[in-house]
Amino acid sequence: MSAASLDHVGFCTDQPEALWAAYERLGFTLTPVARQSGPRRPGAPVERLGTGNRCAMLRHGYVELLGILDPALFDNNVGRFVARYRGLHILAFGVEDAEAELPRLRAAGLDIPAVAPLQRPVDDSAPDGPLARFSRLPVPDAPEGRLQLIQHHTPELLWQEQWMRHANGAVALEAAILASPTPAETAARLSRLTGAVLEPDPAGGFALPLPQGRVRILPPEALAAVLPGVAAPTLPFIAGYVLRTEDGAAAAARILQGLDTRPAPEGLMVPPELAGGAALVFA
Repeated sequence: MSAASLDHVGFCTDQPEALWAAYERLGFTLTPVARQSGPRRPGAPVERLGTGNRCAMLRHGYVELLGILDPALFDNNVGRFVARYRGLHILAFGVEDAEAELPRLRAAGLDIPAVAPLQRPVDDSAPDGPLARFSRLPVPDAPEGRLQLIQHHTPELLWQEQWMRHANGAVALEAAILASPTPAETAARLSRLTGAVLEPDPAGGFALPLPQGRVRILPPEALAAVLPGVAAPTLPFIAGYVLRTEDGAAAAARILQGLDTRPAPEGLMVPPELAGGAALVFA
């Protein structure tokens, strides 16, 4: 068994309203606000968390915009991520059966004690409505951020047609780009987590191809060649991601007129300061 996809990338912020507004300005249709619940540790009771999200759902994968909504409640380490930088901190890889992945992960030397459940309403304004449910297998204390496998138990609640139509034409999560001071170490960790085989990346470092999507693990000096003008505020740094569009980024280019975009090798790039702290490339 192994991961089948780059399921989603996730932003972490303590300014969620600003992040959500920025993504609506970039032409995304976002899901309603949804507050999260889950146990603090395996076997602990489910409790309401201080975090909530809105998401840009795509035909393949999605972008999670996760924020701290109530600082008085447990934030599931989101505050620790934000203290490093506001931006991308989550790489999640889709699996069919999280529980069945545990023996493989332990054999690969990853000390993951148990499956971590998570749930949230589809819409906070309808508290008695359906709950989206997930099973997660996060790598403990990964320096790169929250690296995890995820199983969706209720995918039909998230991938609704009304939330997959974006004015910018985005349809699929193609790639995430990670700058690491130790690319071989980071790449090995991701390979053990996903079960995927590494390849050399043409820019330097490594690529982790999956049946759907890929991760590029680059040394920091290679970052500017892939994401022009982007510099890492700290390392490791999930520097950006690529979305495939249905029209070669034509609709995105129209929507982004007047913004400080720039060409990148894979398409039209929105710089981190306009996209929540990570570069966004429309391909």
